Amino acid sequence: MKPLKILNNVQKARLLHSLLINEIPEFLGYLNEMTETVLNDKERITAEWKDQMFGVDFWFELAEEVQKVMAKYAKELNKRSVVFAEQLFGGYTAIFTAHALTQYVVSDRNTDPKFKPAVELLFA
Repeated sequence: MKPLKILNNVQKARLLHSLLINEIPEFLGYLNEMTETVLNDKERITAEWKDQMFGVDFWFELAEEVQKVMAKYAKELNKRSVVFAEQLFGGYTAIFTAHALTQYVVSDRNTDPKFKPAVELLFA
């Protein structure tokens, strides 16, 4: 295994999925809720969007892309770490998904007590 500091987002997500697969369906539910919230509350988000590294329209595009991935790979995301990692943590979608992952553990939605420290170790 590679040292943690040289793993990319896809490798980290694959490891997280492999280690704590029982938490993945709950996280995917949260991720779906988050995309719905972002896409249904565009006016408020646009009004509050300040000093970000990218424009608000890009954030909406990422939310839409995550929704497409979740619809296309619904069953595989839960069961296959490769699909979960490559589809949700590859490319620019990783920006949205990693943010959702950190929000998921900050809000204490996770049921497995090992999940939060694992996310903090891998993605913080």
